[in-house]
Amino acid sequence: MAAMEIEFKFQIPADRLKAVETAMRRGAVVRTRLQARYFDTADQALAAEGIVLRLRKEGRRWVQTVKATGDNALHRLEHNVDLGTAAASPAIDPQRHQGTPVGDRLAKVLAASGAAPLVERQSTDIVRLTRDVRVTGPGGAVVEMALDVGKVVAYAGTADQCESPVCELELELKRGDVQGLVSLARRWSQQHGLWFSTVSKAERGARLLAKVEVVPAVKAATPRFPEGKDKLDGRAIQQAVVASCLAQMLPNASEIAAGSSDEEQIHQLRIGIRRLRTALRELAELDAGTGLFDVAAWEPPLVEAFRALGDLRDREQVVKLAQPQLREAGAPEFDPLAGDEAAADVRSSGDIVRAPAFQSVLVSLIGFTAAAPPAEPAPKATTDAEATDEAPPAPTPMSLGDARRLLRKRLQHLHKQAVRDGKRFESLDTESQHRVRKRLKRLRYLAEFVAPLFEAEGKSSSSAAERYLKYLRPAQDALGEFNDEAVALALYREATARDGRAWFAVGWFTARHEAHAKACRKALGGIEEAPRFWKKAARPR
Repeated sequence: MAAMEIEFKFQIPADRLKAVETAMRRGAVVRTRLQARYFDTADQALAAEGIVLRLRKEGRRWVQTVKATGDNALHRLEHNVDLGTAAASPAIDPQRHQGTPVGDRLAKVLAASGAAPLVERQSTDIVRLTRDVRVTGPGGAVVEMALDVGKVVAYAGTADQCESPVCELELELKRGDVQGLVSLARRWSQQHGLWFSTVSKAERGARLLAKVEVVPAVKAATPRFPEGKDKLDGRAIQQAVVASCLAQMLPNASEIAAGSSDEEQIHQLRIGIRRLRTALRELAELDAGTGLFDVAAWEPPLVEAFRALGDLRDREQVVKLAQPQLREAGAPEFDPLAGDEAAADVRSSGDIVRAPAFQSVLVSLIGFTAAAPPAEPAPKATTDAEATDEAPPAPTPMSLGDARRLLRKRLQHLHKQAVRDGKRFESLDTESQHRVRKRLKRLRYLAEFVAPLFEAEGKSSSSAAERYLKYLRPAQDALGEFNDEAVALALYREATARDGRAWFAVGWFTARHEAHAKACRKALGGIEEAPRFWKKAARPR
């Protein structure tokens, strides 16, 4: 059976497991023991391409499955082959998936690896409780809920054997509207303090094999727009850009929620949130009145998480950057954060990411990226008398041509703001200078998001967009340094109430302020000459 799997997966805090199991058992549940063996080449060619190949004993039956990443955080390509009952495990055979989209992808990767033999990499032993739930209302759907408790094992039977516990809840859409799945996922995550996870059982095993505890942070990637102009409208543009932001946010948020305090993961999550906020602000009008791009509901939790993570990271990061410079300048040694009550009150990064409001907005945004295009209403025959009473047609997403015109206008507006702000930067107050930096980031992110749309129009190319972005970088760097020193100045000024030695830093940063403001003005001035990739070519005379 071939399918496009749409599911949410949540991690369950250990102290909430009993409540989740009790809630699961309020309906008819099926208990199954799942024992799986995962296969890959010795150099993990399948894992590198996001492919999972496994044999699993489900009760008494054996099933061979191949999965691969799909178009967004909810979609997974999947193909299952029922191998019947057998006393011993059948041999793994990739040919069983031949002729399916995910099977073709599997075959292509194996061919590229030189027909390298498949070896067992890890195994799992899981007890699963499953239950089907019917979601009523506008987002009606049938969802299979699966509570998995068990372990992933690597190096089984050797002195290096190690295990990773599994305690997760999966919600898979069986039929109906994806918004029904979203509604159920939000309700369970809110009631039980669950958090969205991107780490599969196969990935858990791979980490055990590699003896890895902290994985690299995930950085931003270019949006993947649907191929073909007939598929590209305002909604599709919004979905592709939001999906791109989530592709950066979700893996980092998943790691942080699970307990990681890696600075780069926190930093990249904040970048992802800022990119997403740019998308919500600058792409809102592409919604064309459909009401699905719910900025008013989505933005507040994102702002709260962004600021809270900033409060946590910025103070420590600024001190780390500032102290060596101050030491070289002859500053007295002391810890500016010692006795800082504000720092003591800051929540951990895990608490911030696991917050119900933040998890809820992640679920809603993932659901938005997976929403199907609006169905075209069937034509309805009416009489002349009925025509006057007919309800107005439902709003439809903005066309590609109208979307480009709107995006061109937004880019031009932000570009002009950057040029105008640059000319008067030194005369602006502190808050206005900070807004200049935020606007410049919005200009950069919007340009990165939509550059491929102007390539499709034939007015530009990726190299033209890159040339434009190159003109922004000196101003980004100058404003970044200026902001770091402004944060440092405020932090050391606070510290003077606790330790007089902080006055050296206050004086040192204050003395540098004017020169840095001038450097920002000069760097911003270079943007005026940037070749704007979104501008239409002049018509020949």
